[in-house]
Amino acid sequence: MKDTHSLDTLAGLLTSRHSCRAFTDEVVPDAVIETLVQTAGRAPSWCNSQPWQVIVTRPDETEALRQKMLASPTSTEGGHPDMAFPEGYTGQHRDRRRTCGWQLYEAVGVEKGDREGSARQAMENFRLFGAPHTAILTSGAELGPYGAMDCGGFILAFCLAAEALGLGCIPQAAVAAHAPLLRDHFAIPEDRLILCAITFGYEDRDHPANAFRTERAPLSEILDMRG
Repeated sequence: MKDTHSLDTLAGLLTSRHSCRAFTDEVVPDAVIETLVQTAGRAPSWCNSQPWQVIVTRPDETEALRQKMLASPTSTEGGHPDMAFPEGYTGQHRDRRRTCGWQLYEAVGVEKGDREGSARQAMENFRLFGAPHTAILTSGAELGPYGAMDCGGFILAFCLAAEALGLGCIPQAAVAAHAPLLRDHFAIPEDRLILCAITFGYEDRDHPANAFRTERAPLSEILDMRG
């Protein structure tokens, strides 16, 4: 049996990881990006299908994509995603979502009722939070929701690897609202579903958007032991 050191390391990465919403303009070296993606690719998948593929942009390409998205405004929940966004949020899901949203707004100085301020912050999704890099994640269309589920493991592994490498990152479902634009811009074939972006770089630790941390549900809300 392994000692607790490995678990402590994993728990530390999970605890320190957070969604980074402001980045410096420092470029991540190609070798670090390759290590990041290769490590994330160790995630498990059904029948070892490894459905994930990522297109990673360097700064010039990131800027080109950023300008295209900003020139074609869409809401963070509208647009034309390849996979339907949630139909709604109720109960605990709604409460957790609202809490996170208000934590962000409070951190960046957006007051309740400030629709212009909240819309401006929402558009940061399509500005890619000023990051130098983003990874557009796709899955085989024939694998449907199970391919997407496997890609969730890749996203988590990517986030933990980024944390271990001293990088900040944020998975962004909102960018998938621009699926037709992304497909055209990157020549993504029709047999690939565009799932999300994972925007990454070096964290701007002085930016207020990075100053808050979300809570996690207590065990009583997620664990149901039987027998």
